[in-house]
Amino acid sequence: MLKFIAILVPLASIATSAFAVDAAIKKQLQKLDPSERMEQACDAEAMKRIGTEKTGYKPDKVIAYTFGDPDMAPDSMNAPGAVFRSGGDWYHLSYTCTTGSQHVHVRDLSYQIGDKVPRDNWQKYDLYD
Repeated sequence: MLKFIAILVPLASIATSAFAVDAAIKKQLQKLDPSERMEQACDAEAMKRIGTEKTGYKPDKVIAYTFGDPDMAPDSMNAPGAVFRSGGDWYHLSYTCTTGSQHVHVRDLSYQIGDKVPRDNWQKYDLYD
């Protein structure tokens, strides 16, 4: 888990500035085991799309497993219990993502944004400023 967090932080900052799976992100993703790689690629793509598709949000973090573990398949995942942070607030997120066999490139992503997570619940779900 520590390795996961150590790679996640630089990956998130790279993803927010580049908004694409460039060489630096690919290099970071390749260090992860396949399921973590898929999750991080999908989280980065969800963050990119939410921030660029006129949603009004500017996400800087996506977490796939806050309200429940994602359902993983060989090349896809369903994350109905995800969240994202934008403007200092956390919001419920549900997404379905399909990647290529190497789990680096996202082939398809659909998402639905839910309600803001009340600040009173942040500690319970390990959310932070």
